[in-house]
Amino acid sequence: MDIKKYAAIDIGSNAIRLLVANVISKDNFPTQYRKSSLVRVPIRLGADAFTTGIISKNNINRITDAMQAFKLLMSVHGVEKFKACATSAMREASNGKMIIETVLKKTGIKIDVIDGKTEAAIISATDLNEIILGDDPYLYVDVGGGSTEFTFFDKGKMVTSRSFKLGTVRHVDKKTNKVILDKLEEWITDISKDFKGISLIGSGGNINKIFKMSGQPLGRPLSYVYMKANYEFLKKMSYEDRITELGLNPDRADVILPASKIYLRAMKWSRADKIYVPKIGLSDGIIKGLHLGTLK
Repeated sequence: MDIKKYAAIDIGSNAIRLLVANVISKDNFPTQYRKSSLVRVPIRLGADAFTTGIISKNNINRITDAMQAFKLLMSVHGVEKFKACATSAMREASNGKMIIETVLKKTGIKIDVIDGKTEAAIISATDLNEIILGDDPYLYVDVGGGSTEFTFFDKGKMVTSRSFKLGTVRHVDKKTNKVILDKLEEWITDISKDFKGISLIGSGGNINKIFKMSGQPLGRPLSYVYMKANYEFLKKMSYEDRITELGLNPDRADVILPASKIYLRAMKWSRADKIYVPKIGLSDGIIKGLHLGTLK
């Protein structure tokens, strides 16, 4: 048996995450990817990038401190290999290149800014075998702070994938563009018309929280009816009540509504009546890519 320890750093628009995982290989057994540690730091880069187009000095300092802390944690865990990826907020920030150079100089951590297509490809490479069974069609939806990745699967294989500048932080900051929504509706409707019985697969912190709140056992989907009722329930509550009564973190309590709306729209336009919620995302895809050698 061979056990390796890898790490993934996901620099998103709403938060920065460090995932440390054990990769366990044994002859005649499928490779296992087991989470060892997950650290989430609520640095909302999108609040800068999607409003002013530049990441503030305060957040630059916070990113640098977070990377330094992550470096120490990876050392303590004995991580052999890691990769840091930044998504839409860093893509759109005019000082993104300077931040990458600063972080590299001060911490030794190299950050790769990936485009939406690459992000979707990495996420789609995660192990969905437990969900994608037989010939059933699925629409995989990963809602982030600044962009959302959509991937259609049919007969166990990827059909097409696309990234849209539609995200929870961007929505909170009034930057949601109706033109983008119209294009998304047209795209989903056009592709899904050829499939019957589509189900959604949702990933991202918000859908994970919604699933946890539902009390459903792992592996069971949430219905469109539940998603709609839960959205209306959350909508009636104030931001403060979502924190005090539901126990949501402050940086989750505002973005969970726009995230719910994106999932509901995707379900409506694809005619899906249920959504599965496996705990997978960009970090998991990075870990798998490092192990398989598709990412360096």
